[in-house]
Amino acid sequence: MNFELKPLTLVAAAAEKCDALVVLIADGFRPAKDDLSLLIGKAMKSEDFDTAPAKLLSLYQPVQAHATRLVLAGVGVGGARQVRASLLAVLAGLKGVKLKRVVVCFAAPAKEEAVYAIVQAMADGSYVYTTTKSRKEGRTLQKVVVCANNASELQMTFDKAAGVAVGVEFAKEWANRPANFSTPTLLGQAAQDLVKSARSAKFDCQLLGPKEVAKLGMGSFMAVAQGSEQPLRFIVLHYNGAAKSQPPTVLVGKGITFDSGGISIKPAAEMDEMKFDMSGAASVLGVFRSLVQLKPAINVVGLIPACENLLSGKAVKPGDVVTSMSGQTIEILNTDAEGRLVLCDALTYAERFKPQAVVDIATLTGACVVALGGVRSGLFSTRDSLGAALFAAGEASGDLCWRLPLDEEYGEGLKTQFADMANIAGRTGGAISAAKFLERFTSKYPWAHLDIAGTAWKSGAAKGATGRPVGLLVEFLLAQVLSPVSESTYAK
Repeated sequence: MNFELKPLTLVAAAAEKCDALVVLIADGFRPAKDDLSLLIGKAMKSEDFDTAPAKLLSLYQPVQAHATRLVLAGVGVGGARQVRASLLAVLAGLKGVKLKRVVVCFAAPAKEEAVYAIVQAMADGSYVYTTTKSRKEGRTLQKVVVCANNASELQMTFDKAAGVAVGVEFAKEWANRPANFSTPTLLGQAAQDLVKSARSAKFDCQLLGPKEVAKLGMGSFMAVAQGSEQPLRFIVLHYNGAAKSQPPTVLVGKGITFDSGGISIKPAAEMDEMKFDMSGAASVLGVFRSLVQLKPAINVVGLIPACENLLSGKAVKPGDVVTSMSGQTIEILNTDAEGRLVLCDALTYAERFKPQAVVDIATLTGACVVALGGVRSGLFSTRDSLGAALFAAGEASGDLCWRLPLDEEYGEGLKTQFADMANIAGRTGGAISAAKFLERFTSKYPWAHLDIAGTAWKSGAAKGATGRPVGLLVEFLLAQVLSPVSESTYAK
């Protein structure tokens, strides 16, 4: 879908030919003397319409505009959340209508956060999954024109929003695919195709298979993969948008393309949703898709350890001890705590890039879902400055997170008599003890962990991937362009 920003007043926007003209009306609206403004004023005076968020009034073939449909949408104070809620309500109301061109116009000067929200809401609300359907009736909406009389002030934010939108959609697409359409091999091919599509020397992709991974000594990663007939892949993506002297930010995405739990098998109910267990990997791919469009002056490395976690005669067993790439040994008490086992070797591999920061993204623990639900992702960090930067990026993008502690006491449960550590602790504080496990592999750089188990997908009637936290991560990376990171940035 294409997005365009135009510097148009309400009067000019009414002259645009389109399938639907959506006018966003905030608190304090005062009608001018043009026909459309007068119509809005009359509707408000008669109390058929008000500016409460998601309050709508629709007209067909109005004489006040050249649009086939006119929708007046209240947005309250005009913030990001209000605008998003209203536009999703508009799209829900127009469900079944084949819209090709939609114009969204502000009745007053727009806020940057509102313009960002328009792009995200229109992309999100019109997304349709089609990959494994026999009838490819996908999205009909081809273009969204955003109009604001202060458009020149909003261009940078608009461009960022459009770049994020394609990344979120790319992440959704791969996370939504069933496991037989998203094997480690296919995920690796997607990464290669993404780099090829960039047609730029700034992008590079390397795929490591079982032999290369064994040579690196990634015994923990290999242990998870050994129960499946699908060969593992370790995907290494590079984006070199800045000088070589600038250390990269490394993103590590958990790529369990299907998680049965292994020998510690999961309950059958809703196990199909374990295709979403590679949402961390999908988010890394989504970020790189955004980088293809935005091309910021930064360096980024993406690492994706991809495999299936299945049970077979070859599968790793509870009580087995494996040696990680770092040399630390791990007693696997629960084979369903596999995400941390693939991530720990990727975190060790990240050391070679001498990164300014490493952020891993994983659907890691049900405990994080219990703690934060589906609203905010769990955030952990060994550096306050890095944690603060990620939290701020979440607030700015609307892709929210919340920081949780890493007190030493939370790691006590990982002690075992038979290895350097166990892969699980007790039931309480499970999201934190999982983070404490990962922390043991991150001593050589500033590190943060995003547990997206509650935010990566939705269940029930709206089942599907959300594309989170692509928005948060892109915002975090782009902030480095405005305030370049030095060795001391994440020192504390």
